[in-house]
Order: sequence, then structure tokens, then C-alpha cells
Amino acid sequence: MNFDRAFELTVGHEGGYTLHRCDPGNWTGGKVGVGVLKGTKYGIAANSYPKEDIKNLTLARAKEIYKRDYWDRAKCDQLPSGLRFHVFDVSVNSGVSRGIKTLQQALGVKDDGIIGPATIAASRSQNSGEVLLRFYSFRIAFYTSLSTFSTFGKGWMNRVSGNLKIGLE
Repeated sequence: MNFDRAFELTVGHEGGYTLHRCDPGNWTGGKVGVGVLKGTKYGIAANSYPKEDIKNLTLARAKEIYKRDYWDRAKCDQLPSGLRFHVFDVSVNSGVSRGIKTLQQALGVKDDGIIGPATIAASRSQNSGEVLLRFYSFRIAFYTSLSTFSTFGKGWMNRVSGNLKIGLE
């Protein structure tokens, strides 16, 4: 899978502008009530991008950010095609370090959040289908550990379900 297709799929999960007061990502301070409530649009959150004009963010600008700060930082082009989108999607939704750690846990390598030679080699030597099953078990465990699961968990589980279907294609 290439970046353009992965972007299309991930931005489809993220959607348009939201200003949910209970979402820490919507606040520039990263905690509810801390900083300015600027919201999230196309998955670009105020806590990570406090200087962006979130409400008026264009899809083209979001795509630039996704490529530079998520796809490239997670080294998705170096991963097997069947894993790229999944690592990218977690990176956008939960942070690049979490995306990489989830992959590393699924591969059984040191989960330090850094894509290096050992992670790349392990990703290329293991069965991608089996890796994806383990990957999503770790992703679900992460989501259910969050204090905001009762508020956002249904959406996260729908995202996981949709992504698993993509993994089977």
C-alpha cells in the first residue's frame, strides 16, 4: 500500500472538524481545560499542533502533515506493504511512538518506539497476516487501558474492525 491510499483510508476514519470538550487532544495543553479548545480536524489535533488553525485546516495541509509527521517518521515505506497502513493509522490516531511500539510488540522485538534495522528485518521475515492479528490485539489492549475508553471506545473499536477488514484484502 502506498501513502496516498493509506491517507485516504485514515482520513476517512478521522473525518471533519470536531470540538469535543472531553477530548484532551482538542485542547492545546493536551488536557481537558488546559490551554485553548481548538478542536481536531482530519485527525490533526490541537494538542499536537497548537499553532495550526484547526478549524480552517485544508485537506491538502492535513495530507502534508500526515506524510511528514506520521508516514515518514514511522518509516512506513520501509515496511512490508501489508503492514504500512496499519502502522500509519495507529501513528495518526495514537502517536508515532505508539504505532511503532504496537508493531514491535506484534513482532516480538524490543518495543522502544524507534524503527531501526531489527524492527525492519523482523517485519520482513514474519507472516504479515499473523503479525496483524497480534498487532490488533495489542492495539485493542491499549485502547481499553485508556481512561477515555468509555467515551471514545465504540469509535475506536469500529476503526479496528474496519482496519482488520482492510488487512484481509
